[in-house]
Amino acid sequence: MIERKSLATEPTFKIDELTLEEQSSLKSSRVWESDCPIPINRLRIVKLSYWNFEGKEQADGQIMVMDAVGDSVVQIFKTLYEKKFPLAKVRLMDHYEGDDAKSLNDNNTSCFNFRPIIGSTKLSLHGYGLAIDINPIQNPFIEFPENETKKSIAIYSPPEGRQYTNRLQSRPGKPFRPGMAEQVIDIFKKNGFTVWGGDWDTPIDYQHFQVTRDVAEKLIILPPQEAKIYFQSLL
Repeated sequence: MIERKSLATEPTFKIDELTLEEQSSLKSSRVWESDCPIPINRLRIVKLSYWNFEGKEQADGQIMVMDAVGDSVVQIFKTLYEKKFPLAKVRLMDHYEGDDAKSLNDNNTSCFNFRPIIGSTKLSLHGYGLAIDINPIQNPFIEFPENETKKSIAIYSPPEGRQYTNRLQSRPGKPFRPGMAEQVIDIFKKNGFTVWGGDWDTPIDYQHFQVTRDVAEKLIILPPQEAKIYFQSLL
């Protein structure tokens, strides 16, 4: 089959409901399960354009979020696009069968995934579609568990993120490093994702942006339109 090359168009930023096929993929990959706090019909796919690390425009970005925050997520990624902030990949988690480590190692930017917080039994806000991870290699998750000598050691997820331990933007004699979360904190905060994992002491989660848990719990119990109005009132 010959694929036709489309002519240059405006960048894509739109919100779609899930098709039956997409719902089936979520269920079979166990990215969504029946005990997930968010009903599957309240999930939305934001389809978006972005710039990759080679400076090329990509029109295949997809990220899954709760319906109430769809407009804000569009605004976040539209602003990242306008600023040419690079993203390595933006793929849905069923592409990785819900395996968070595979997504991290592929430097994938993502949101919805029904799973607990790493190292905990408490549900992550990714399970609500209310937490976004960007460029995990440039913005690693760092744990500090104790080893057998009772000394704390740093473990990086993904391991390649170790090269980004030094978070200084200006390093004498060193090139500028694009794609780091510190450059876009204000964009996420302005659009309601006010919690940044880079502010935490242990673990540190540079890639992670989310709403507060109190806001998440309110959004999940409100009817969709009321939830959207409530979230917009917080901005």
